[in-house]
Amino acid sequence: MDDVWQNAMDHAVAVARKAGQMVREALHSTQMDAVMVKSSSVDLVTQTDQKVEKLIIQSVKEKFPTHCFIGEESVAAGEACVLTDNPTWIIDPIDGTTNFVHTYPFVAVAIGFSVNKQIEFGVVYSCLQDQMFTARRGRGAFCNGEPLQVSPQRDIHKAIIAVEFGSNREAQTVDKIFSSLKRIVSIPVHGVRGAGSAAINMCLVASGCVEAYYEIGIHVWDMAASSLIVSEAGGVLMDVEGGPLDLMSRRVLAANNQSIAERLVKEIDSFSPLRDDAPLAQ
Repeated sequence: MDDVWQNAMDHAVAVARKAGQMVREALHSTQMDAVMVKSSSVDLVTQTDQKVEKLIIQSVKEKFPTHCFIGEESVAAGEACVLTDNPTWIIDPIDGTTNFVHTYPFVAVAIGFSVNKQIEFGVVYSCLQDQMFTARRGRGAFCNGEPLQVSPQRDIHKAIIAVEFGSNREAQTVDKIFSSLKRIVSIPVHGVRGAGSAAINMCLVASGCVEAYYEIGIHVWDMAASSLIVSEAGGVLMDVEGGPLDLMSRRVLAANNQSIAERLVKEIDSFSPLRDDAPLAQ
C-alpha cells in the first residue's frame, strides 16, 4: 500500500504548487477579490479560497475517486466534518485568509492525508516564500527537499513562542487568550510571534525557528498536514492541557521537546471550543 500513498503524496505536492500559483495570481491581480464572512466578522473567506479548494478536490477525485474529503470551505457550506478510517484528504485551500485579504505575506495551501484516523503525509506550501514543506510518516520532514529539525533549545527563557488568537471575539474568550499570553510572556520567554497562519507557525516549529506554537480555536484543516511535519522533524504534539493531540478538538500545542511543551501547559488558560466533529445544528 506504500506506493499508493506515495503516489497520493506526489499528487498532493503537485496540486499544492498549482494552487499556490492560483493564490499568487489572485494576490497580484488588479481585480479585488470578494471577501465574505463565516462564523464571525473576522472569520473571512474569499472567492479564491473557494476556487482553490474546488481545484484541489476535483483534481484528487479524478485520480483517487474513492477517497473522502474534509475541506474548510466545504464544511463552511454545510458538509459534515467527520474523520473516518477511510483515506481522507484534509484541505485548507488558503491558510491565512486574513493575511491574503490584506496582502500580508504569509499564506499557505495545506493538504493532510489520513488513513485509519492517522495522518500519513502532510504538505504545506507557503505560496509567497515558495517553500514546500512535506512529511511522510516515518520518513522525516523536509522543506524544498532539505531535512527539517526542531530547535535543540531546552531553556524556556530562551524560547520564542508562536501563538494566534482565533476568530472568536467574545469577551470571555478574549480574556482567556490574553491571560495565557501575559503568563507566557512573563515567564519570561525571549519573545512571542505569530505568522497569521497556523500551518506556517507549525512549520516554523519544525524548522527550528521557534520553539513552540499553541492555539485554541484552530480547526482540523489548519493543523492536519503540519502536525505530521512537526512530529517528523522531531517535535512533540499535545493538547493545551497536556493530553494527547485530538485533531478534532480545535486545540493544539506543538513544541520542539516535551519539557518546553509541559512548561507552557502550566501557563495556558484553556477553554474548549465547539469540536469540529460536533453534530451539525438542525
